Amino acid sequence: MPSFEVIGLAPNFVDYEEGWELQRKIHSEVVSGEREDTVLLLEHGDVYTAGKRTEAEERPLDGTPVIDVDRGGKITWHGPGQLVGYPIMKLPDPIDVVGYVRWMEQVLIDTIAEFGLYTERVAGRSGVWAPLNGSHVKVAAIGIRVAEKTTMHGFALNCNNSLKPYETIIACGIKDAATSTISELLQKEITPAMAAEVVQKHLTEISKVAK
Repeated sequence: MPSFEVIGLAPNFVDYEEGWELQRKIHSEVVSGEREDTVLLLEHGDVYTAGKRTEAEERPLDGTPVIDVDRGGKITWHGPGQLVGYPIMKLPDPIDVVGYVRWMEQVLIDTIAEFGLYTERVAGRSGVWAPLNGSHVKVAAIGIRVAEKTTMHGFALNCNNSLKPYETIIACGIKDAATSTISELLQKEITPAMAAEVVQKHLTEISKVAK
């Protein structure tokens, strides 16, 4: 089972690049066996990050700075009101990256269900989605990297954040789908701190099965 470090929830937002440096440090320690699998749970200050497959037209049109990162996926936003999770974990052999992403999606689906919202997977699209008016809105994004059989980066769960930052980018490179939050869909306040507590429970439960 992983250990958990809740290192920054409102109002103590974590600078993205400081969080990335911490990920790299912990990743090295997990790879070497100095540290057990570790999950970081936090909120970042406002930032756009672009995965390796991000196209130029998907970036902000207003010149807002973007941090290019070494995870998969495309561009996304992180900021206050969004719970970000970085599981830094050794994967069993043989490495199954798709299976790991499905595992993470299930943790989020189970977490969100505890607040009374049904979400599901959408074929061909990673992340977690809520059915709405005959279509789907994205509630959680996933972008990972696996190096030396150990994971980095992870998920971003929209709890009660503003949706305005998504208006200037093509989030995750998906042009035909909107983004929402748990709070907006349920019409009640769900904070990252509330979600962090439930995520820890489900990560622990599912890890018992996965390991």
